Amino acid sequence: MAVILHADMDAFYASVEQLDRPELVGLPVIVGGLGPRGVVSAASYEARPFGVRSAMPMVEARRLCPQGVFIPGRMDRYVELSEVIRTVFEEFTPIVEPLSLDEAFLDVTASIRLLGEPIAIARALKRRVREETGLAVSVGIGPTKMVAKIASAKSKPDGLLEVRPEDVSVFLRPLAVEWLWGVGPTTRARLEAGGFRTVADLADASPDRLRAVVGRLGDDLRALASGQDPRRVEADALRKSISEENTFAGDVRDGEEVRGTIIAHAEAVARRLRGEGLVGRTVTVKAKLSRRLGPGKYPLVTRRSSFAEATDDGQAIASAALALWNEIAAQAPIRLIGVGVSALGKRAERQTDLFAGNRSNRRDALNRALDHINDRFGEHALVRGALVVERAAPTEAIKRKRGASEKDPKS
Repeated sequence: MAVILHADMDAFYASVEQLDRPELVGLPVIVGGLGPRGVVSAASYEARPFGVRSAMPMVEARRLCPQGVFIPGRMDRYVELSEVIRTVFEEFTPIVEPLSLDEAFLDVTASIRLLGEPIAIARALKRRVREETGLAVSVGIGPTKMVAKIASAKSKPDGLLEVRPEDVSVFLRPLAVEWLWGVGPTTRARLEAGGFRTVADLADASPDRLRAVVGRLGDDLRALASGQDPRRVEADALRKSISEENTFAGDVRDGEEVRGTIIAHAEAVARRLRGEGLVGRTVTVKAKLSRRLGPGKYPLVTRRSSFAEATDDGQAIASAALALWNEIAAQAPIRLIGVGVSALGKRAERQTDLFAGNRSNRRDALNRALDHINDRFGEHALVRGALVVERAAPTEAIKRKRGASEKDPKS
């Protein structure tokens, strides 16, 4: 039987701000974009009683918690601490699957022989994270990924909860259906309309009745409700994509601001690719039009193209992104622009272009120089023909789950 930990930093971005500025400890700290279209990236536990949550419009957060301390966020600092945390995780097992900057699954099945019982491993992990970063991490222990993830959420903040295999059913059955992976607001409404409100309702349901309500998803939900989750922790699983985006303070049309922002995003994506030793083949540009479809809903237009050979070069990514923007520009004005790179692979796997010669070497040298200067003097110390972009929220702020189904309502 597998033993899986889910480690999730508590209110990570807000906690980092409180760590670096002790005068903020005990205050409602809210991190995100500060403009009129900003989004909350993280809220400290002091802000949560006011109803402030991640992904909430910043305007709403200010209304709910006018006494809050509002901070734009520092992605370079969060990445720096995330790397330290990842190193700590790897002290306990090589099988670590990051989900975002601040959370990961760890398979410690083989570590028990060396490090002791699961609860002892989790306690040691919490202690080491605190020693190395000064931050708190909540840890859930379970025989499956989903159970471990729910356990960590249930233990927050600064908690530890172990669910033994024999206790899985007792743990899951009283929970509301929304705790299961795959149950978002729409599916939850359909399940509740069909009379399914708890995990026990799903576990005890007949397959035919569940399929009548949610189709083939019913089989998966019934299995999860019974504690069955075959997914393994995937060590060093490659990201599917890396992207940057921002919402403008006001609607904008094609021009220097949009094109400069695209270049800035392309350079930021390229820097993150190089930082993780990755290259990508497919460039995607997305734009959210200002034409309203309904409350909070706007048309989203995307375009993508692929290179013959994967790259981590910001200039190449920017050129491709600008060409894609030319296909969208006539549909402006827009409220949001984003640039992403997908079809990723390890940089070492990239084949050398024999005909690029010194040009390729010079480009690599320039990129390394840019990275070195920005690492030493700050994220925007030196940029290549781009604007410094204020984002509606740090791109990594609203956690990227592994698929829309992996939902953590209490993180």
